Amino acid sequence: MWGPMSFTENLGKAETLLARYDGAPILNHIGGEDRAAASGATFETISPIDLSVIGTAARGDATDIDAAAKAAHDAFPAWRDMDGAKRRAILHKIADGIVARAEEIALLECVDTGQALRFMSKAALRGAENFRFFADKAPYARDGQSLFANNQMNVTSRRPIGPVGVITPWNTPFMLSTWKIAPALAAGCTVVHKPAELSPVTARILMEIAAEAGLPPGVWNLVNGLGEEAGRALTEHPMIKAIAFVGESATGKLIMKQGADTLKRVHFELGGKNPVVVFADADLERAADAAAFMIYSLNGERCTSSSRVLVEVSVHDDFTAILADKAKRLKIGHPLDPDTVVGPLIHPEHEAKVLSYFDIARDEGVTIAAGGEKVTAGDFGAGCYVAPTLFTGARQSMRIAQEEIFGPVLTAIPFADEEEALSLANDVAYGLAGYLWTGDVTRAMRFSDNMDAGMIWVNSENVRHLPTPFGGTKESGIGRDGGDWSFDFYMETRNVAFATAPRAVPKLGL
Repeated sequence: MWGPMSFTENLGKAETLLARYDGAPILNHIGGEDRAAASGATFETISPIDLSVIGTAARGDATDIDAAAKAAHDAFPAWRDMDGAKRRAILHKIADGIVARAEEIALLECVDTGQALRFMSKAALRGAENFRFFADKAPYARDGQSLFANNQMNVTSRRPIGPVGVITPWNTPFMLSTWKIAPALAAGCTVVHKPAELSPVTARILMEIAAEAGLPPGVWNLVNGLGEEAGRALTEHPMIKAIAFVGESATGKLIMKQGADTLKRVHFELGGKNPVVVFADADLERAADAAAFMIYSLNGERCTSSSRVLVEVSVHDDFTAILADKAKRLKIGHPLDPDTVVGPLIHPEHEAKVLSYFDIARDEGVTIAAGGEKVTAGDFGAGCYVAPTLFTGARQSMRIAQEEIFGPVLTAIPFADEEEALSLANDVAYGLAGYLWTGDVTRAMRFSDNMDAGMIWVNSENVRHLPTPFGGTKESGIGRDGGDWSFDFYMETRNVAFATAPRAVPKLGL
């Protein structure tokens, strides 16, 4: 096990690791072979720390996706029919490989995404936990039920759906890749993985770990590329039976359209505009800590971030003052510094999007109680650093209260009573997560039951328990991950009915 060391030590190790990408492109992996893109094209991946080029990656397109889909198709029967215990052993070896390379994964993910090491060190190890969890489920993934009826016994079972496409996002890409790929493999599916073009580095490391663990060729294929090229080819390919996607809601809608002609099953984990509802009887200090953690950790670039805080009017000013103070005291810095909480945003284009909301907020007449600016002091000016921000005096109709900003930006809105709080919480296009803080147990049960969100935490920040379902309502997604809910997507359920006694069969025409 390893732990983050000093900034100087972490930086030195990262520079050594980055040397492997100097002049050596990140290759695709198809049918057990490392391959350049069929066209020979590449694209650059840059670090948001200072916009320096980390390296290049193969720019796959429809030709590469076709080769990967065929490899997954050919490998599927043997992987499907492999004994579940053998699949379990391979997936545990992958988990072992992740643990062995956890430091490398964390350091490179920090450089590639701008996420702080204090969070990425844990994300790498969480990826190993994902593989272990689903590895242990592999022998039982096909299990079903016996359902008895009059003179009939029904036996249900589950079968892997076939080759699947997995498209993962640029925020915490390593952990989210394991979250999708591990259950697919445990179910007996084969995979074509297209990682986000903005952060391709650790997907390649994960692929290497899988190959070294003895995963048969073609079971897991990696194709880097742009969404409109490789991504679209994957969602439209007839051999791919399903698409698991994590990303923006607009992209999810596009993928659904692209997959319609081949009747693809889709699983979407999309955007959010998640409320933290704080009543006056809550533990305000703990609620403020939780709200700050859920919006300012991971640079606010997380689908479950608490991007709206709805506060009972009697404590609104006191509570937002506490939040503003916390936001101002957060350390902005290089992601490899163990003390850093907020690092740079993923890319200049995304930074520009987040910064644009500061102008929108000013035009809409809100108060910027903290942040609201690009950080340019010293070396920060070369990167994509944005100060942790708090808007107060907002109204529900404002764009900053309705649209997903996906950065370290929190919007505070007061409410008068429980009815208004519930209306505000539900009055957005999204329904991924919700957070509720109150000392009244009956209110907690009543309010959470009426929140329109797929996941709700009461008197807690987002604490994930792997067997529980993860997913949202409305424009936040379709389907659920976690535990057996993952297998509902990657597997088909079928029923066989056995007659247990003679019965009269209808005679037609007599």
